[in-house]
Amino acid sequence: MADASTAVPQQPLKISRSGCWGMVVSPHTVASQAGYEILSQGGNAVDAAIAVNAALSVTYPHMTGLGSDGLWLIYEAASGKVLGLNGSGRAAQSLSCGQKIPQRGAAAAVTVPGAVDAWWQAHQRFGRLPWAQLLRPAADLAKKGYPLSSSQARWSQKDSQLLGQNPAAAALFLPPGRPGQPTQNLELAQVLELLAQEGAAAFYRGEIAQLIVADLALLGCPLTLQDFANHHSDWVEPISTTYRGYRIYQLPPNTQGLTVLQILNLIEPYDIAQLSEPDYYHLMVEATKLAFRDRSRWIGDPTFSDIPVEQLISKDYADRLRGEISWQQARRQTADGGGGDTTYSAVVDRWGNGVSLLQSLYFDYGCGVAPAGLGFVLNNRGALFSQEPGHVNVTAPGKRPLHTLIPAMALHQDRLSLVFGTMGGEGQPQTQTALLTRVLDLGLDIQTAINQPRWRWGRTWGQTDVRLALEGRIDAEICQALRRRGHRLSQEPPWSEAMGHAHMIQLQPTQVLGACDPRSDGVAVGLGSTLR
Repeated sequence: MADASTAVPQQPLKISRSGCWGMVVSPHTVASQAGYEILSQGGNAVDAAIAVNAALSVTYPHMTGLGSDGLWLIYEAASGKVLGLNGSGRAAQSLSCGQKIPQRGAAAAVTVPGAVDAWWQAHQRFGRLPWAQLLRPAADLAKKGYPLSSSQARWSQKDSQLLGQNPAAAALFLPPGRPGQPTQNLELAQVLELLAQEGAAAFYRGEIAQLIVADLALLGCPLTLQDFANHHSDWVEPISTTYRGYRIYQLPPNTQGLTVLQILNLIEPYDIAQLSEPDYYHLMVEATKLAFRDRSRWIGDPTFSDIPVEQLISKDYADRLRGEISWQQARRQTADGGGGDTTYSAVVDRWGNGVSLLQSLYFDYGCGVAPAGLGFVLNNRGALFSQEPGHVNVTAPGKRPLHTLIPAMALHQDRLSLVFGTMGGEGQPQTQTALLTRVLDLGLDIQTAINQPRWRWGRTWGQTDVRLALEGRIDAEICQALRRRGHRLSQEPPWSEAMGHAHMIQLQPTQVLGACDPRSDGVAVGLGSTLR
């Protein structure tokens, strides 16, 4: 354990709850530091979360940015309530029902980026410090430079052909740099400074929207100025279930949050601590398959279809489904593909407020196209729409696609206990289940829970086969036992980034712990008890 004033990656930080305290976790060290600075200046968890994610827009541009969506859970300590903020974008009004959306290129940028409006709405409701103050750290990073992460260097190299097809993106991100290399984004610095002065209106009804629409219309982007002007984030009621005496919160559809609640309901009757390791992995995967079956059938934009959420997350429904799990044989089932290039951040402030927040471009570098002069790429979230006629997630004008982003929280005795989440597309529900079972069932500390090897069942973009991917550190005997039950396995390298960047904050009676995933480039940063 480290002292509260020291940022140490891959280790929990112990923070006294006496006096002033707080915790920030994100996948890039300088972004975590930006949030720490805002807490130090008297900002609250919402203020710090905005600063962190503005900074990530600079330092993790391959996974997030101003062209991304943002999904929030906010715990308000004064009321003891958890609130949801859906900052996902709606499809262009010019789209046709069932229209096929390409995976890349300007024609894939069919939904309005929602992240900036979500920042603005969260700040308008809960912000403590001035808006401009929250964007200043990010603007300074873009102007003065930041250390290039190993993740950005790796994905820039991998996507060099994609980025090279768009002159603006190529100028921003090519040639790929070396990890640690000082990197600037002067175009993005100017945009952040404009947002600091004019607020979200500049992005949706002002100069930024005009530049995006005018530049990308020539490349096939269907978004219009009216689409941007019509955009708004929605405050939503979170959904929840109980597990081991904790209440677990997720966002409702159009997100896949209910899949986590279904998985927890399915596994709750079993004594997880007494399972063998092959039984543990088998149970988690088989419960996931049942939850994903319902995800494929039911989850889309709730304004376009009726979704029986309360039924799907009920204990009675899980009791009826559980009989479909066989301990001897893996279930044969297909899965929808889902991207995984996302950033997760968590913040707790001195007053006990908490934020769990995910932002994403969907694929690495999103659609691969940057509006000229603005310093960021647009997302390709609309590529997750279904083209199957009558499907709940079929493409339609003004519709939000199914969203993989699921920030999470757990309350114990009506008080915030865990703030957690991960990047990783359809791996997100599976990793969240791993974290919760390891902490609540197995009694592991949150850093060990994150560090342990992980799994991911399903199919990622570019793949046609559905397999159970296991991190390379999982014992060969466990793998063989799973094969005997019919699981089709693939192996990821040890500490694979494909298993997501999972982060957690845990509030205990006398301390706060923060844990950052060593698979990321980030850090947990704690604020000690020196300020009042």
